[in-house]
Amino acid sequence: MAIEKVFPMTQEGKQKLEQELEHLKSVKRKEVVERIKIARSFGDLSENSEYDSAKEEQAFVEGRITTLENMIRNAKIISEDDMNSDVVSLGKKVTFIELPNGDEETYSIVGSAEADPFEGKISNDSPIARSLIGKSVGEEVTVVTPGGEMKVRITSIS
Repeated sequence: MAIEKVFPMTQEGKQKLEQELEHLKSVKRKEVVERIKIARSFGDLSENSEYDSAKEEQAFVEGRITTLENMIRNAKIISEDDMNSDVVSLGKKVTFIELPNGDEETYSIVGSAEADPFEGKISNDSPIARSLIGKSVGEEVTVVTPGGEMKVRITSIS
């Protein structure tokens, strides 16, 4: 039997996944079935782009449902008790400044299932997070990214 991957996440992240799953099952699935039904009524399926598009969307929705169910089933909730407040770890918000120019950035370090860089949430598997995890306020860290190296100093952890 294959070993299931564990998905570390916050309680908030798990709730978002559960909401997305519920929406896909109760709303999106029905919408796609209706699109397929309408497309079938157009006749010849061999040249029916609406039908093909609807079937592709159905495959995507069903795949996403399966993925979400797996992530939720194998979620490991990161609790406050598991965290040392003095070091960067999963579930923490870390602020650092880039050296030497002083640009300040703040990120929450989350599991890959809830990462969203546009919301300031980076995966614990990302190069930045891997470099920062285990470090403390005041430490200078070299972060190796696909775009090159950058040096940062951690200014706060919360």
